[in-house]
Amino acid sequence: MSVARIASINLECPDPVVLAGFWAALLGGEVAVETPDFCAVKVDSIYLGAVRVQGYLPPTWPSAERSQQLHLDLAVEDLDAAEEEALRLGATKESEQPSPERSRVLRDPAGHPFCLRA
Repeated sequence: MSVARIASINLECPDPVVLAGFWAALLGGEVAVETPDFCAVKVDSIYLGAVRVQGYLPPTWPSAERSQQLHLDLAVEDLDAAEEEALRLGATKESEQPSPERSRVLRDPAGHPFCLRA
């Protein structure tokens, strides 16, 4: 028996509308809540929130200068196609790729690292 379930995962950013639009398109979700300071993307039973933070600075990776705290791993069937779509939607690709044959490290428009995994 579990005592909790994930309700939402929230990411800090400078522009919630832009970040929510990116994640909704990439994950096939919908923007369920949209205000200037908070947006929430609904994907199945999980919400991915984007929260405006003044003076936001993206995490650094692989440097620990500004720790990434957490990152999302997304399961994909076609790694190359998923990477191409993420880049088209506004992601950027990290120069350091620890295992490019199995996963790709990218950043969302606010600079949060995430991985696509085959």
